[in-house]
Amino acid sequence: MPIPDYESIMLPLLKLTADGKEHLMAEDRDILANTVFHLTDDERRVLLPSGRSKTYDNRFGWARTYLTKAGLVEVTGRG
Repeated sequence: MPIPDYESIMLPLLKLTADGKEHLMAEDRDILANTVFHLTDDERRVLLPSGRSKTYDNRFGWARTYLTKAGLVEVTGRG
C-alpha cells in the first residue's frame, strides 16, 4: 500500500482518539500504520526528499497538527 497522505490519516486518527482518553502520539502512529494502512517496515522507513524525517511519521504529524488546530484533538503534552 502506498504511504497515505496526511488527509487520509486524519479521519482514522480522529476515530482512534474519539474515546476521550489520553493517547501517545507514537502509539497511535503505530496503531494506524499497522491496522489501518498495513504499512510494511520498509514503507515506514521511507524518508522525505530532504532525508531528515520519515515520510509516514511526517504526514501523521501534520494530520495531528491540523486536527489540533481545528479543535478536534487536544494535545495535553509532548509525546
